[in-house]
Amino acid sequence: MTGDGVNDAPALKQANVGVAMGIRGTEVAKDAADIILLDDEFSSIVHGIEQGRLSSENLQKSIAYTLCSKVPQCVPNFMELLGIPLALNVSQVLAIDIGTDIWTAIAYAWQPKESALMARKPRHPSLEKIVNVGVLVYAYGYMGLMQMACCWYFYFQAPGIWNNLGKSEFTPEEAHTNKVASTMYYYTLVVGQIAAAMATTTYHESLLKYLAPNVKLNICIGMEVIFAMLIIFEPTSQGIFMTTGLTAKQLLMP
Repeated sequence: MTGDGVNDAPALKQANVGVAMGIRGTEVAKDAADIILLDDEFSSIVHGIEQGRLSSENLQKSIAYTLCSKVPQCVPNFMELLGIPLALNVSQVLAIDIGTDIWTAIAYAWQPKESALMARKPRHPSLEKIVNVGVLVYAYGYMGLMQMACCWYFYFQAPGIWNNLGKSEFTPEEAHTNKVASTMYYYTLVVGQIAAAMATTTYHESLLKYLAPNVKLNICIGMEVIFAMLIIFEPTSQGIFMTTGLTAKQLLMP
């Protein structure tokens, strides 16, 4: 229901969505309405709906991306109970969550819309939550498991790591082997999160068509790589995050 006069106020109040005119509308009509068109242009309603859908979808994408890394972050702690040297320590988890993921997740706020955004059915605010079953299945059951499988595969590519399984005490050489394997796990997870960041930018549109239009997200992805390289190769960071330098072959493996 749209209106601008005092007589329209009751109808605006009773309507599911009451829309009042911002320029020529009376104060009574504005008070009764749910939406006020500041420019009195009906096309603004469409633009407003589009922006609302985009904000909701980008928030959902940001949450889905953030949740992707949680499975490969948690599993190493349980695997350590089975005798597998710790693959990802607390400082490395924090480096991913706080050092890189948080900025990439924020960058989704500037993600441009997909071409068919307005052609989709509207999301029911009560029946379809932003964090729904689809988001959880995508983050935990698809991306999370895929990342975890890749992380463990490259973890066990570290030379000599198989000989350290089941041990509780390690020689300096064996401890270095564990550190190489852990660094491989961390680095693979960073690469996996970069892949997740790109994959999550679009739900329905092909990446080959959608490409990478979000400059801020692209910058954050570049910063992820730089931050990971600092953690892996910078001596002080190596001591803090318990990492070690990787060879060129190991860096190209993931």
